[in-house]
Amino acid sequence: MPGLSRVLIVDDHPLFLEALQRAIASAFPNASTVEATSIELAKSELQKRGSFDIVLLDLALPGTRGFDGLLELRTLTPKTPIVVVSALEDPRIIHDVMSYGAAGFISKSASREEIGASLKEVMEGTLTLPKGYRAPDAAPVAGTRQDFAARLQSLTPKQLSVLKMLRQGLLNKQIAHELQIEETTVKAHVSEILRKLNVASRTQAVIEAQKIDFDSILDAPPGPPPA
Repeated sequence: MPGLSRVLIVDDHPLFLEALQRAIASAFPNASTVEATSIELAKSELQKRGSFDIVLLDLALPGTRGFDGLLELRTLTPKTPIVVVSALEDPRIIHDVMSYGAAGFISKSASREEIGASLKEVMEGTLTLPKGYRAPDAAPVAGTRQDFAARLQSLTPKQLSVLKMLRQGLLNKQIAHELQIEETTVKAHVSEILRKLNVASRTQAVIEAQKIDFDSILDAPPGPPPA
């Protein structure tokens, strides 16, 4: 079985961080873990420390909207398996997470043994999903989400940042100020975003991006960490 030596855990819940560390130590005694409590800190660790064998990511992080965190990390480290570890067990979320290129989904209600077994599946090259998971019935909306998710993966980290700010209603001048770049550079990024997403206007890009957001579900209270 392939070994697991370096794991990046992206979660802001201290108790669950500890629970994941125990699960990893039990299944992979020689593995080391690095913790990040935000996407920005996770990106910094990836850039500073180099490659990890696996990234464990919570979706409901402060300052993160919808699937933005997963998209940013996937763009930054496309070859590293990213497993979402979340209390949000709605089949639609699991389906969308996988369509965004995650290597699996682990429920926060899973036991230590189940978490270890799931990590072993990923290290063997197998996608891991909760027991009993059934994909939601295919529907036009689901198909559109999956197609748009694939197109979003083609955006660079800077283009994702610009799209996030477009979705917040910022003007090109404001985006240029926030990102400390020239306004002409912002315009170039917007043009490339429209091309990659296959939309005709920035308004249409924002409308399409809003379709994959699930802020209302993220507001749900998280479940307890495993023992």
